[in-house]
Amino acid sequence: MKKFFAFLAIAGMVTFVACGPSAEEKAEKARQDSIRLADSIAQVEAAAQAQVDSLAKVAADSIAAAAHADSVAKKLIK
Repeated sequence: MKKFFAFLAIAGMVTFVACGPSAEEKAEKARQDSIRLADSIAQVEAAAQAQVDSLAKVAADSIAAAAHADSVAKKLIK
C-alpha cells in the first residue's frame, strides 16, 4: 500500500509538471505580447500625429483667413 501511494504521488507530480506551458509556448506568447504592444504604441503615435496635423491645418486656415480679411479691409479703406 505504501508503494502504491508513493507511485500515485510521483505520477501526480509528473502530471502537474507536464501540464505547464513549454518554453516554446512561453517564447511565442512573449513575442505576441511585444507585437501587440508595438501595435498599440503605433496607434497612439498615429492618433497624436493626426491631432497635430489637424491643429496645424486649423492654424494655417486661421492665418489665411486673417490675411484675406486684412486685404479686404485695405481695399475697403482705399
